[in-house]
Amino acid sequence: MRKVGIIGLGHVGATLAYTLVTENVVDELVLIDKDEKRAISEEYDLLDAQVFLTGKTKIIIQDYQALKDASVIVFCAGQISALGDDGDRFKELEITSKIVEETAPKIKQSGFDGIIITITNPCDVIAAYMQKQTGFETTKVFGTGTMLDTARMQQAVSRNVSIDSRNVGGYVYGEHGDSQFVAWSTVTIGDRPLLTWDSELDLNQLDEAVRAGGWNAFAGKGYTSYGIATCGARLIRMILNDAKTIVPVSAYDDQMDSYYGQPVVIGKNGIESFISCPLTEKEQNSLKESVQIIKDGLANLPFKQ
Repeated sequence: MRKVGIIGLGHVGATLAYTLVTENVVDELVLIDKDEKRAISEEYDLLDAQVFLTGKTKIIIQDYQALKDASVIVFCAGQISALGDDGDRFKELEITSKIVEETAPKIKQSGFDGIIITITNPCDVIAAYMQKQTGFETTKVFGTGTMLDTARMQQAVSRNVSIDSRNVGGYVYGEHGDSQFVAWSTVTIGDRPLLTWDSELDLNQLDEAVRAGGWNAFAGKGYTSYGIATCGARLIRMILNDAKTIVPVSAYDDQMDSYYGQPVVIGKNGIESFISCPLTEKEQNSLKESVQIIKDGLANLPFKQ
């Protein structure tokens, strides 16, 4: 049985739930939110939608015990209004860390032993904190990380070279935040390194375009939802189908003792293996700086177990 739980039914959680139902990704969907009226409304809205769909998804709300036999939990609870006008994800940490502290014991008590994907901001710190609070293996707790940022990189490159973004490879590394960076040494179009395709590209300008992509999606409505919910849905499919697909997510690297965005193989066990890409010296230094920001954010949180 394909069963998934979503904790937090704001813009992202609700969009993810809608995506999973309309695309018939799951057989059962457990929806949990601190606002019970919201959960009830989402349940009825999704049931209405199913009248016109070919698939059927059983909806269960506000029941942590129903998570026991779920394969995946997606944690996307938060308070997007805390980000303010500049979109600084760390402004949410005081709120979201407390939600983790409240939620993790309930997840453990339910008997759940599947995979936890975190979307909540700041993504890398919350992934690490959720792992610490649950005590689950690091391979079974990871964040969406730089998956969305990598998609924004593909879009930026695509616009500049007039090639479909799905032909662009490579990864954004580090924090899902201001210190992220494109590892240009990994970026390809088809099977060719980017700079052999167009040596005149301004990589600094492209880097800014990647960051601007997120801001452009956020600025006019105060949140983003479609892109990140699609990332969540794709990761769920990878796990349910044991796809063994390479994507950049926020995963724990024992050598750096930190979660951060990096390419890994995703399958039924969560993170199946890591993909080691040779980074340039400049990229390695950027990674160290980005990881330190994540570590500093986690260091300020109390560890309760």
